[in-house]
Amino acid sequence: MILFIDACVRENSRTKRLAQALLKKLNEEVFRVALKEISFSVTDETYLQKRDNLISQGAFDDDMFALARQFAEADTIVIAAPYWDLSFPAMLKQYIEAINVLGITFEYTPEGFPKGLCMANKLYYVMTAGGNYVPTDYGFGYIETLAQNFYGIKTVELIKATGLDIIGADEEAILNEAISTISGIS
Repeated sequence: MILFIDACVRENSRTKRLAQALLKKLNEEVFRVALKEISFSVTDETYLQKRDNLISQGAFDDDMFALARQFAEADTIVIAAPYWDLSFPAMLKQYIEAINVLGITFEYTPEGFPKGLCMANKLYYVMTAGGNYVPTDYGFGYIETLAQNFYGIKTVELIKATGLDIIGADEEAILNEAISTISGIS
């Protein structure tokens, strides 16, 4: 099963359009998590105490961990997130805080290093940007580091279309070019 994490907020999202082309190419059952429809809890001391108590009790079946269990059990993960302010929408960070659960998505080795517990063997990160200044360190790089070093997902692939809002840019041509690169994905 493909877990599609949709961090797009616009009705006619270009990022979602690119992600839909990828999902069509992958041609598997998809479960969509629309982040804009989730009201995430504030990560405050009360939240952390509850989470830590549940983890120490091994109560991983609690509803608090539903998103983490779903993420850990997915075969393939597709994240669609527009490029905002050198990163991605805040709701994706909130989602990451919800799924980053010791004992579900990762554990620590005796030496104190994270070891992934996720089943997925591949994560695709799909993004679009209006401009061409798109350093990958903060958005994609963050997700790639978490996937590979915390979750155990070794293959992480970036699919992107940039320069969409530059005056004179052919938005359709740029999107179609990015979509055409998807055809080579296996």
